[in-house]
Amino acid sequence: MLKYTIVSGVVFGLIALLQLIRAISQWPVQIGAYDVPVLLSWVAAMVAAALSVWAFSSIPK
Repeated sequence: MLKYTIVSGVVFGLIALLQLIRAISQWPVQIGAYDVPVLLSWVAAMVAAALSVWAFSSIPK
């Protein structure tokens, strides 16, 4: 279970980083005919960062 927790923390951390880069750079994202607002990337970055912190904080010391 320890490896799973570490991998989860790293994956969520990378997702948070990529969402943050997208939000700061104002990269346009379009899914079909729908333009994804940049605000959604800020929210996704915060959620992914929280999940990453949660994963790393649950590792026994």
